[in-house]
Amino acid sequence: MHATMLCSMHAWASAGTPAFEIPAPEKPAERVHRSMHMSMEITLTGKVLTDGTAEGLPGVTVVISDVNGGNKQGATTDESGVFSFPNLQTDARYNLEFSYIGYEKQSVNNFLLTEANSRSIEIKLKESASSLNEVVVVGYGSTEKKDVTGSVKSLKSADFNAGIINSPEQLFQGKVAGVNVTSATGEPGAALQIAVRGPGSVRSGSTPLFVVDGMALDNSATGGAMNPMSFLNPQDIESIDVLKDASATAIYGSRGANGVILITTKKGKSGRSMVTYSGNIGFSKMARPLEVLTADEFRTEVPRLDGSLIDKGANTDWQKEISRVAQTQNHNVSLAGGTDKLSYFGSFGAQKQEGILKNNQLNRYTGRININQKILDDRVSIDVNLNATNIRNERPPIQSLIGSAISANPTYPAYDANGNPFKYQDGTNPLITLGLEKDITTTNRVLGNISPSVTIIKGLVYKLNFGIDNTTSVQDIQSLGNLEPQQDGRLETISKNNSNRLIENYLTYTFDKNKHNFSALAGHSYQRFFIQTRTSSINKFPVSDLEPIYNPGLGQDLTLVNNRPTGSATRNELQSFFSRINYQYNDKYLLTATVRVDGSSKFGSNNKYGVFPSFSAGWRISEENFLKSSAFNDLKLRAGWGRTGNQEIPSKITQALFSSSTAGNVSYPIFNNGTYPAGTSYSRLANPNIQWEVSSQTDVGLDFGLFKGALSGAVDYFHKVSRDILLEVIPTDPVQPAGTYWTNVGDMKIVNQGTELDLNFRRVLGSGLRYEIGGNVTFIKNNVENSPYSVIPSGSAQGSGLTSATINGYLNGEPIGTFFLKEWTGFDENGINSFRDLDGDGIITDKDRIAAGTALPTKMFSVNGNIAYKGFDLTANFNGVAGNKVYDNTANSAFYKLRLSKGLNVTKEALAESAESVNNSAPVSTRYLKNGNYFRLNNLALGYNLNTTALGINKWVQSVRLSVTGQNLFVLTKYNGYDPEVNNNREINGISSYGIDYMSYPKAKSVIFGVTIGL
Repeated sequence: MHATMLCSMHAWASAGTPAFEIPAPEKPAERVHRSMHMSMEITLTGKVLTDGTAEGLPGVTVVISDVNGGNKQGATTDESGVFSFPNLQTDARYNLEFSYIGYEKQSVNNFLLTEANSRSIEIKLKESASSLNEVVVVGYGSTEKKDVTGSVKSLKSADFNAGIINSPEQLFQGKVAGVNVTSATGEPGAALQIAVRGPGSVRSGSTPLFVVDGMALDNSATGGAMNPMSFLNPQDIESIDVLKDASATAIYGSRGANGVILITTKKGKSGRSMVTYSGNIGFSKMARPLEVLTADEFRTEVPRLDGSLIDKGANTDWQKEISRVAQTQNHNVSLAGGTDKLSYFGSFGAQKQEGILKNNQLNRYTGRININQKILDDRVSIDVNLNATNIRNERPPIQSLIGSAISANPTYPAYDANGNPFKYQDGTNPLITLGLEKDITTTNRVLGNISPSVTIIKGLVYKLNFGIDNTTSVQDIQSLGNLEPQQDGRLETISKNNSNRLIENYLTYTFDKNKHNFSALAGHSYQRFFIQTRTSSINKFPVSDLEPIYNPGLGQDLTLVNNRPTGSATRNELQSFFSRINYQYNDKYLLTATVRVDGSSKFGSNNKYGVFPSFSAGWRISEENFLKSSAFNDLKLRAGWGRTGNQEIPSKITQALFSSSTAGNVSYPIFNNGTYPAGTSYSRLANPNIQWEVSSQTDVGLDFGLFKGALSGAVDYFHKVSRDILLEVIPTDPVQPAGTYWTNVGDMKIVNQGTELDLNFRRVLGSGLRYEIGGNVTFIKNNVENSPYSVIPSGSAQGSGLTSATINGYLNGEPIGTFFLKEWTGFDENGINSFRDLDGDGIITDKDRIAAGTALPTKMFSVNGNIAYKGFDLTANFNGVAGNKVYDNTANSAFYKLRLSKGLNVTKEALAESAESVNNSAPVSTRYLKNGNYFRLNNLALGYNLNTTALGINKWVQSVRLSVTGQNLFVLTKYNGYDPEVNNNREINGISSYGIDYMSYPKAKSVIFGVTIGL
């Protein structure tokens, strides 16, 4: 047994049985004597107790193997804490491992089984004091949680959200204070929006840097409407570490301005071989359909408005007709194991997810292999990680489909007498749209890196990291030719290739002597990105059963007027030098300093390189003598400051751009015949002085643990300021050849400041009952300061008569995402909209717009809890936001009296104002600005771990877990759209929009049944 093992073992089976002990290694003579006796099959039986109460502990996982790690069997203790393994050989040696959530792992190694001691094992598990020794991944290395000086949150796989998961962001939604993950749509595989401590830039949005097994990814879109991170199989992820403050992210320099998310995939372990299958099947339906008028209500309300009612006698729920109870299947097989020199992990995953809208399906196949090989007396260690993914995403025309369904006359039948979609003259049956329109994107992505490390001398390690991330995608957007309604067929094909190459070399030196611990890191990084897009199209396909996607040559319109090929290519390079120094004294006082120098090809020669330093310190107060006898087992004060950069401008924008043309405005005739020769002129002047946008952040935090780790948490205050804002502006010089140019906006600043609180309480009772409850809350304030512009438009409206009308923007003294709208004050005596005349000139113009609130929440909160008893466990996760608003562009464009009078359906809300005239229009205004607060039950999971020993299958099956999970079971909100957690991308000139809802894909409510089998 390990010398550090905290357990006791003694006789319990019957009186007179000798106390259990680990036999000493055999001498040669003893081995010869033992070999003269015949071994026999026997059952090993033992009991696991709690250290504090000495009661039997049910649900403990016990794994037994031979001394070489082979012939592994698993068992689970029963209600009395008893476990057993049949068919073992006496006079053979075994290893046993005991693990249980909330308790320290125990092991018994080299146990010699005899008939006398086969019922003598009694283990006392000790409750785990804290998680201070957990390994936390940081940039270019790892450390123990107790030694972290920055603001870092680490989540293990057991902490992840459950349900139908497409991408890693969903795994930690609501789990990390200060991090707002918004699933802006309910579409399978759609992009999520993430803000770590609030957005700090005008153009680049708020997406953090993702690093997978040391490979820094590019956040560029990979084709279609897919989330770029969907290529990762969530079942392959072991841990996610979120670096939030600049002292933690500055090691990544310009890539860390929006935070860094480090993803570590699963690895094999020496001496353990496992095969695991996990599968689930889920059923989803539309969670909150819009409450449009029923057919009977429609028949009543249209005549009241003196409208012309066309009644076909049906009672059709069009939202139900275009949607379905969708089915999702997920299957994953993994293999893991290894020896002292070689460990491996391999997996294959298949996901088939139907969307709740018809003709929407996402199929994903993933394969992964991770290998570690040690050679030359372990002085050389080689890590190889390889991931391959194929995704096929089929989508209907979502916005037009939803727009038709929520507006269609409910008295029209969905199908005619022959079972075909009903055709009517005054609109389009949404079911016909489903049959004619299709959008298919096929994406193949390969991500791999090799990381050999060499121990040069004791404490000095050199590491190389070479990685390749290559994505190719083809998107086919197809419209079939049709007679009624008449439309020409069309096929548009968009091909995309993303290439990301990374090579890093760095040295790490560690020195530990007496009370001093020192480590230093120095390295170089080079990364190159290449993105290429090509588009081709062809029109006028005949009406045929053969789809254009399978034979584009059937298109009859071959002119370039409508089908001119287009394309683009972007190349960008980053070269960086980075270093970090860590110093600890007496395990109490911690210092960290980092610096990274980034050079980007996006900037001109005058400011190509940026320097991004950081400093942080920690004081482990709990290690001081005056706190040794207190309730605190952990108390650490930490503080840090750092700078990070942002380079999110178009490539080569600092260089001059020329254009050639024969048009008269760029050339002149040389000869009398009046012909204009080709002429070349500036279309953009060079600007080598553009520099890095820089964010500076200060963080002060307190980590604490009380009552042997039963209560733990952290409090953080942060203040982040972004300066030298990169922005495309209109030149003041009238001679400037370009209509706009890029620059750093002088004194403009974007400030995010706030407070985070993270708490967790857990308790394990002697009866085998354990429970845990935790949560986090973030109070955050965002502000734009010293902007020289009255407003920088960021979000625009959509819909008939509304297109391009500004909804929100960047206003001086207001948060990002502020809604800049006319203030609706009701109706005049004629039932027509009236608005506040802000400047008092008697005319309502854009000058009367007001700052009407922000789309960014000022409070984010999450509550999670779990309870377990014997083999059962129940886990719940809630999350929500407050202080934000949502602009209901859907209601603005589709739900008002005038549309109902013309035979289009609306909601009851559109008819709520009796004073409103039927001729009243619906311009963009605060009338459609709504409260965006919500509180959601994100997921609720019930699981049961079968006792494989009691079932008699533990020799072949180590574990079996059954589960049922509910996802998005309810949401409490005043918002009456499909869902308050929404953001339709309505950006203007690349400037991110926030909080706009327009015909968004509805969220689903799901129930998932799963099984996991470990062999």
